[in-house]
Amino acid sequence: MVSEIASRENIVVEAKDVDFYYGKNQALKGVTIQIIRNKVTCLIGPSGCGKSTFLRSLNRMNDRIAGARHTGLIEIDGENIYSRKTDLMQLRRKVGMVFQKPNPFPTTVYENIAMAPRIHYGFGERELNEIVETALQKAALWDEVKDDYKRKHALALSGGQQQRLCIARTLAINPEIILMDEPCSALDPISTYKIEELIKELSGDYTLIVVTHNMHQAGRISSHTAFFNLGELVEYGTTESIFQRPAKRETEDYVSGRFG
Repeated sequence: MVSEIASRENIVVEAKDVDFYYGKNQALKGVTIQIIRNKVTCLIGPSGCGKSTFLRSLNRMNDRIAGARHTGLIEIDGENIYSRKTDLMQLRRKVGMVFQKPNPFPTTVYENIAMAPRIHYGFGERELNEIVETALQKAALWDEVKDDYKRKHALALSGGQQQRLCIARTLAINPEIILMDEPCSALDPISTYKIEELIKELSGDYTLIVVTHNMHQAGRISSHTAFFNLGELVEYGTTESIFQRPAKRETEDYVSGRFG
């Protein structure tokens, strides 16, 4: 219920009765959820439960998969993102995505970040320099690359640095929402810590929706948690309530490690 989670003006994403199919396989079943603006929401659940499918449905990345289809309604800021009038390029600028494995472009650190603003907005060098520096600062990478970021190749960075670069690349197009699909799963503990701290810092200015298998991580970084299983949204609420006072036995069994 809205009253249990947030007031209407604080809702940025609203899904109502969403079913999603890959061919004949149903991946989501009647998902209804409201995501809070400028907070971190974690999506948890066992492998194959539908959480990544739901995440990708929010910027229509699933459209690229043959046979994918959905029913139900998904709105962002009150607009139906599956309307025929939806501009996909504009949607994906508004709803950025960071993937499980860092995927920097095979070029310099600078060009990784400057490329999209140059193409989409036609900014010149002066504006791009400012955008790149600001994005690197927000992604907590500036101090590590500032001496040679215009020459340094992105693939020469460590895994954790590459993931922060991908976050900086997303920030450069000024999104409202940032989707993250297991952003720390390929990283070492130190890099994971840096990404988690970054997620918490960004949440004041952006809405972050994060898929994770790591229960401890969800507890550390999120204000709200949604538990998925077998394509269904089993329970959604504050992270404290999900982990300490779950309403459903199924949720309690999962967060306590009895299954999953």
